[in-house]
Amino acid sequence: MIYILLAIVVIIAVPIIIISQPVLFVSKETTNVQVDTNKIKEHIHKLISTDNPRNYRNIKSLNQAADYISNEFKKLNLTVEEQKYEVEGNEYKNLICSFGPKEGERIIVGAHYDVCGEQAGADDNASGVVGLIEVARLLTQLKPVLKYRIDLVAYTLEEPPFFRTEFMGSYIHAKSLKDNAVKVKAMICLEMIGYFSDKKKSQEYPVGLLKLFYPDKGNFIAVVSKMGQGGITRTFKKNMRKGSDIDVRSINAPAFVQGIDFSDHLNYWNFGYNALMINNTAFYRNKNYHESSDVPESLDYKRMAEVIKGAYWALVHIE
Repeated sequence: MIYILLAIVVIIAVPIIIISQPVLFVSKETTNVQVDTNKIKEHIHKLISTDNPRNYRNIKSLNQAADYISNEFKKLNLTVEEQKYEVEGNEYKNLICSFGPKEGERIIVGAHYDVCGEQAGADDNASGVVGLIEVARLLTQLKPVLKYRIDLVAYTLEEPPFFRTEFMGSYIHAKSLKDNAVKVKAMICLEMIGYFSDKKKSQEYPVGLLKLFYPDKGNFIAVVSKMGQGGITRTFKKNMRKGSDIDVRSINAPAFVQGIDFSDHLNYWNFGYNALMINNTAFYRNKNYHESSDVPESLDYKRMAEVIKGAYWALVHIE
């Protein structure tokens, strides 16, 4: 009987270990990383304050958002490359700036600045873009010694109707890397990092069994990737925990599980690169997802700042 019970435990435990990538006994590290909550709130308001929602139809609004991002990079004395492309007679663009060694293996950190439909998109995905801007500031001010070149990329056209098509800005960028035989250590996608909840049962999951192993409160940030990429997931989670005061969880699940590939990282998988997403689980927690209620007042700026701190710390400590 004892052997049967042990077998059952192993059958249950092994998949959960593979899926959740547990990290035990992580000690916080003393850092000089500071993110100003008032500043990130200001960024959010600036990004959503375009003349019209920054969707694929409103080219002027997309360009207003792109100009704001570009100007924030330029305030840091960074060179900004525009990766322009055409879709249905309209011109769209990604924005790219770089840190570290000019040559060699790269880490890509990306976030999309467009929205779905007629909404402000504060969490989806002004929050991720603000993360990108603040990571640029931290890299500029703290000047860490970088083993890899870091490219920060602000994408367009992540949202429908172009999601999962070759017109996504991230597809254009990932393909350009592959076409030029660029070596990529990993791609880090910042997607919805601003919404949190301490209410019981505020967190849902794509598979009911996951409720047994993850919190029922939406007060954590998730490091998300597909099966087979547990190494980079575990490393990133461990270093996020070291460099921030937010609960960091992770999941490596088959890409067909709903939500696992719901952002720009999927295009890097498609071209054979390691990629993961930093995410608050989107619609499994934030019921403002793709709704007009996705506004700045719904965000938790203190926790968002901790996510940015953790992402920066993990980024500069990738081995």
